[in-house]
This record gives sequence, C-alpha cells and structure tokens, in this order.
Amino acid sequence: MDKFTKLTSSAIPLSIENVDTDQIIPARFLKATSRDGFGENLFRDWRFHKDGNPNQDFILNDTTYKGSILVAGDNFGCGSSREHAAWAINDYGFKVVISSFFADIFKGNALNNGVLPIQVTPEYLQKLFNEIEKDANTQIEVDLEAQKVTILATSSSSTFEINPYKKTCLINGYDDIDFLISNKSAIEEFEKEKI
Repeated sequence: MDKFTKLTSSAIPLSIENVDTDQIIPARFLKATSRDGFGENLFRDWRFHKDGNPNQDFILNDTTYKGSILVAGDNFGCGSSREHAAWAINDYGFKVVISSFFADIFKGNALNNGVLPIQVTPEYLQKLFNEIEKDANTQIEVDLEAQKVTILATSSSSTFEINPYKKTCLINGYDDIDFLISNKSAIEEFEKEKI
C-alpha cells in the first residue's frame, strides 16, 4: 500500500444516504480476484445507463468535480460484506471517504486496502457539502497523524478517530503482513527470551 500521512485535495460530493456495497460495486462484477480494474465499475448502475452511455446526471460524470476525496452521505458502505467495494473506491482514485457513519465491515475493508474512512458529525458533513457546493474546487486537508480534516478556505476543522494499529499501517504503507515483518526483530527477541 501507499504511505498516507497528509492529503490536500478537492472532493466529489455524493450526498446520498445508505449507499450499500452493491451500489458501490454491483455483484455481477465480483468475478475477478485481482484488485485491478474495479474502479471502472464503481457505482456502475448510477454512472451508466442500461445502454452503456454515461449518466450525465450522476456526480462522478460531472467534470465540475474532481479529487481524491469522496464526501458521502450517512451510513456509507452498508449492506453485504464485500471487500471489492473498497477495491473499487481505491482503484477509481479515492484515498479518503468522509461520511457521518460507516458500516463496520466496510470501514475495516477500506482501512485494509489503503482507503481512509473518516467519520465526522452530521453537522460537519453538512459544512463540507455546503462548501463544495459553493466552490467545486474547495480544498480539504486530511492530516492522518493529527487525525484532523480541515476545509482550508474557512479553516473549519474536525478531528476523527482511527484504530491506532490501522493508523500505523496507513502511515507506513503496511498491510497486516508488512506490519508483522516490520516487527521481526522484536518478535525474534521475544522468542529468545522465552527459550
């Protein structure tokens, strides 16, 4: 995984609540076992009409908005356990998803795949939507080490919680195995003491 410490980006607003994993990546695209290529089918049934033409009314097809932050409505990632949803979000280019609530399984899958899910209050989420609506180029800074998200134009910020272990993994670009390998010396020392 890529290391994550700080990100400054504009954002794409998806002000829809209860977005489930089947909307994030429809079940018919789950045949592959590689993480590559899932981004092209992110929100497939919303991004494209049945004939395959882009749905110009869907926010990801609106060229006004761009960035590596997705600001989403409440209860993002609900529904079935589907790691492919995190794969699709990451492969599309999102590094951060901000919402007022995440389904636990989605949150874990996102963290395991290099996507930072940031849970903020409903009031702060609305501030984000308002600022992005006023200016599509609104810059948002995400500081993982400080556990803070800031709207740079207004200096309005919010802190967020993250599991300390997952924070360490993201900052260092570790998956679970990389984390174990990084502690190899300490593990070997512990084993020597036990013998």
